Amino acid sequence: MHLTVEQALSIYPLSEGRLIAGKSGSRRIVKSVNVMDAPDITDWIKEGEMLFTTAYLIKDRPEEAADLLYKLDQCGCSGLGIKLGRFWSAIPEPLVSRADELGFPLIELPYQFTFSDQMNGLFNAEMKRNTVILQDVLDKQVRLMRFALQSNPIRHLFDTVEGVIGEPIAVVGSRGQMVYNSSGVPDAELLHQWPWQQRHSWVKNKAWQAFRVPLMKQEQCTGYVLFFTPRILLSPIEESLYFQAAELLSFHLNFNYEDYFELSVQKDFGLLIKRHLKNGLAIETVTDYAVRWEIDLLDQPYRCVLTDLQAPSDAARAEELDRLKTDFLSHSKLQELKGLHIVMDEGLLSLFPSAGEDGGDAIVAALDSCLSAAQQNGAKGLKSALSGRKRSAGQLAEAFGECREAHRLSRDWGMGDRIVRYETLDLAFIFEQVPRARMQMYCDRWLGGLMGKDPEYVQEMMRTLETYLDNDGQLNETAKKLFIHRNTATYRIEKLGELLDVDFKRINDLLRLKMVFLFRRMLARDGFPADRYR
Repeated sequence: MHLTVEQALSIYPLSEGRLIAGKSGSRRIVKSVNVMDAPDITDWIKEGEMLFTTAYLIKDRPEEAADLLYKLDQCGCSGLGIKLGRFWSAIPEPLVSRADELGFPLIELPYQFTFSDQMNGLFNAEMKRNTVILQDVLDKQVRLMRFALQSNPIRHLFDTVEGVIGEPIAVVGSRGQMVYNSSGVPDAELLHQWPWQQRHSWVKNKAWQAFRVPLMKQEQCTGYVLFFTPRILLSPIEESLYFQAAELLSFHLNFNYEDYFELSVQKDFGLLIKRHLKNGLAIETVTDYAVRWEIDLLDQPYRCVLTDLQAPSDAARAEELDRLKTDFLSHSKLQELKGLHIVMDEGLLSLFPSAGEDGGDAIVAALDSCLSAAQQNGAKGLKSALSGRKRSAGQLAEAFGECREAHRLSRDWGMGDRIVRYETLDLAFIFEQVPRARMQMYCDRWLGGLMGKDPEYVQEMMRTLETYLDNDGQLNETAKKLFIHRNTATYRIEKLGELLDVDFKRINDLLRLKMVFLFRRMLARDGFPADRYR
């Protein structure tokens, strides 16, 4: 108990009494309450103790009572309450004077209440006050745990909460999916009478019982947690602990870059896709699961991306791919694309909706940003391959094959680009069997207008032409990539048209020149002198 005398006098039934002397000591701390029933009470008094008495021991000696106040004050007593009506009808004036002199609280207790009534009132009030303090402390602990748990892997969250509570728990997603269950009760039995009302309640069965609390994100219910306890009745503090654990779970699950329940479904969906691509699982099984959990990724145009990296060992590579997946999930630009990411033997496979007509530029831009950050953090040899745009779930294996083929072609040609598109490499696949001598003749024919020029001039013009073709004939983009003025880029393209005798407005001429640079890369890969024009 740590009330002041003033606070104690505000608590019923002590509030029916009155402070008649020693008002200057009303802020003394009351740590406990005792009853004065021995003449040598001062030998036993504790600091902060308040005494109640009927004045029986001092009824005939008011002067000694005044001396008693002095001794009580020296011992640190917080105050003296005297119950009038039996031995004294009024507190003697010498006692009042000494109390004012010492600043020692002297209280006239109400006659109609027993000492036990007074003490119970104080103890109950103190217990309520301590409960409020404890609640406040626990709330602060929750906030501290929120901070402490932010960096922990989410798979450890449930084990941590279960360990703190000391009882099995089960966590159910907002759509009835079982996210975690350590109770030993079958999932179907736990989900009986689903959907549930969004309020806390007891769930009881012949063999088990649990206290169920909804997990709230603002005003939306994102799931439920069940605490399995053998106790029939819970005290307010115990209920409060469950609510705080639920708040912790709700905060942590909703703190992450995506809702965990969605991730749990997507994880299972990713495993099905992996089994489809690697083990021949029927695509209908994948789409049935998608329909069940309202995943529309394969119901709209999409593209696949396969990202690989370099590592000293298979174990290190697997660890790096897991870290890369975390980077993809947490990167803001990739989050906006609402993709799905699956670690495969071939690398990290990502599926992105591609409803727009930007040719995958948004995906490439987001990937480039994320890969740049990952490379700065130590990842090595990062390379992503982007498939063509697909429109049905049945084309998923085809898209995955395109990514793998793009990686192979990029590797065989020694391309240094961090992101490659299958759509720009599929011509190479077609012409891989063309004799290299014929490729050389083709390049000589279409680039002959530059032969004999100054090597530095040839190199600059070839770089301009390649950049122009890579940017689909966009002069602004060409100038930006080359860090030159648009007029300079325009002049160079016009000059190239004259030297090579081509019309850049004709698709056939553009295609021929694209094939020239394709053949040059293939020749360079095989050791042919592809740099003869540089």
